[in-house]
Amino acid sequence: MHELAIAESVVRIASRQADGRRVTKVQMKVGYLRQVVPSALTFGFGLVAEGTPVEGAELQMEQVPAEGRCRGCGVENKLGSLPLQCGGCGGFDLEILKGEELMVESLELEEA
Repeated sequence: MHELAIAESVVRIASRQADGRRVTKVQMKVGYLRQVVPSALTFGFGLVAEGTPVEGAELQMEQVPAEGRCRGCGVENKLGSLPLQCGGCGGFDLEILKGEELMVESLELEEA
């Protein structure tokens, strides 16, 4: 379950940035291609946050769909399912533009 490792990293980042303040909300962007199960990440986040400044914080995730540009025909489009394929020419040589994100976007903190 790689979601637990991701949760540990998110809690570590949020705790470091909180600088002693309590974290009330963590907002993330999670790309489709990361294949993160939101419920598993939320569960893991709650577990690893216990005893940290992040304990009890709300975790919000924005799912980012996959988008790509075909190196063959130049068409840009959303990539819905695997295998990733150009919607224009059917080619498989794609440059991924979106969908690989995995980042903490913002934190909400209590005042010191």
